[in-house]
Amino acid sequence: MQAHRIKKLFSAVARHYDFLNSLLSLRLDGTWRRETVKVSDVNATSSVLDVCTGTGELALAYADKIGTGGTVIGSDFCFEMLEVAQKKVHRKKHQHAFMPVEADTLALPFPDNTFDIVSVGFGIRNVSDLELGIREMTRVANKEGRIAILEFTQPVNPIFRGLYYFYFTKILPFIGNRISRNEDDAYGYLPRSVMQFPSCDELKTIMEQCGLTDVQYYRKTFGIIAIHVGIKA
Repeated sequence: MQAHRIKKLFSAVARHYDFLNSLLSLRLDGTWRRETVKVSDVNATSSVLDVCTGTGELALAYADKIGTGGTVIGSDFCFEMLEVAQKKVHRKKHQHAFMPVEADTLALPFPDNTFDIVSVGFGIRNVSDLELGIREMTRVANKEGRIAILEFTQPVNPIFRGLYYFYFTKILPFIGNRISRNEDDAYGYLPRSVMQFPSCDELKTIMEQCGLTDVQYYRKTFGIIAIHVGIKA
């Protein structure tokens, strides 16, 4: 899907985005983000960039783990999403650590070798050029910095996959579109984008082609999501 249509979709659902994420994931989305932070090897002085940050949930999960010596920037090209993120910052104790920035993942406004960790949670599949997006994430990471990608994937167990697909393609879009009152089928786009996204092994290969080494991935919750982590060579 073209970038301007993606921006329009997410602008329209920004107000309901967090509530629906929690509801439709059966409140597992927070656990997945905390697992991503854990495998990123973050510490109290880490500098973190979370791209496609949306309402800032993954960025804030990183901010929970760092001290005053660290920084977290959340970038997104959807202003309406960042508005929601900014409101959260003012309600959090660690607002010193997290700064939302309006920016396109395909052209990040940061110098080479800037961040210890560059992450993305449920956003990289929405980037119009997947490889370029990962290359940009890699470019702005420090040498031996970590790239962490949290994303939906397709379960491998055939029985569970059938049940999951029914929920994912029928129930989730119906509930999501009704609650958000979205007329552009934003929550129908979600399962379609996941079905078209590379498999875990394919994404691992792409990350390696983008200059990352020691790429590992961890399937969670019966394989419906995966966390990929690689190190900049």
